[in-house]
Amino acid sequence: MVWLLVAVGGAAGSVLRYGAGRLAAQYLGADTVAGTFAVNFIGSFALGALATVFITRSEWPLELRAMLTVGLLGGFTTFSTLAYDGVRLVSGGELGRAGISIAANLVLGLAAAYAGVLVGRSLS
Repeated sequence: MVWLLVAVGGAAGSVLRYGAGRLAAQYLGADTVAGTFAVNFIGSFALGALATVFITRSEWPLELRAMLTVGLLGGFTTFSTLAYDGVRLVSGGELGRAGISIAANLVLGLAAAYAGVLVGRSLS
């Protein structure tokens, strides 16, 4: 059953990711990396918070934990898109933009995950 719930969560996360990309393209232009950044930032925060709550409150069923973390957030976050965006920008000669995008996703993603852990601790 856990496999099915992870798949359902992954499908939902993928749809949310697609929607975030479409919104970013609509408001910021088709050639933007902002959607990737927003998804990675939000996903890092959410995973930090959820994982912390799940670790400290073991009454959450394993199936629900797996569906939300591995499934939903795994389908939602976009490291592969980040990698491709970086290659695309470097190939197009936009080294500065590539560096800023990659650094922002990594550094601010780590900060978001840490903030999520702090929020998760406060909820436990």
